[in-house]
Amino acid sequence: MKRSLPHFLSQYLRHPTEIGAIAPSSRYLARTMLDGIDFAKVGVAAEYGPGSGAFTRGVLASLRPGAAFLPIELNPHMATVFRTAFPGIQLHERSAAEMPAICRDAGLSGASCVDLVVSGLPWAAFPLALQQSILDATVAVLKPGARLVTFAYNVGLWTKAGQRFSKLLPDYFTRVERSRTVWRNLPPAFVYRCTR
Repeated sequence: MKRSLPHFLSQYLRHPTEIGAIAPSSRYLARTMLDGIDFAKVGVAAEYGPGSGAFTRGVLASLRPGAAFLPIELNPHMATVFRTAFPGIQLHERSAAEMPAICRDAGLSGASCVDLVVSGLPWAAFPLALQQSILDATVAVLKPGARLVTFAYNVGLWTKAGQRFSKLLPDYFTRVERSRTVWRNLPPAFVYRCTR
């Protein structure tokens, strides 16, 4: 985490609506993000905003052999950090709002081809139009019963954008669950588990 801290802090100061955090997610938050996912049933997983790979390591360690993995990182600096940490993984340096096109370019056919999306995006920093466009693109590629797992900072619920995002989720998913607060994270956060 200490090695990643300068990357996050500098990028947060330059691009707060892209990074949304001053530090990478803790291993405690990463554990909560992946808790309860049946990776034996995941044939295609995507990760939005993997950054330095706080969640990526757990996802890669859990995926079954032959499963496809689509990491998507828009920020050029964090894309470089990711490629350095995971040199053998193809990174899609695009917006998550382009998910249907990303899936097609990756050779995945069919409108519903993704079993799991793990997201580190700063939803509470996004305007409504961006929240909606990413959620629209996400549900367009998720299989029935597939999941979006994302997190939010407790302080984000004090903002209009954070409250709006929380209220949007039931419009897109049949079930939305919220974890307990992960206090051992900077800042404290909780996880949304959303089922298509």
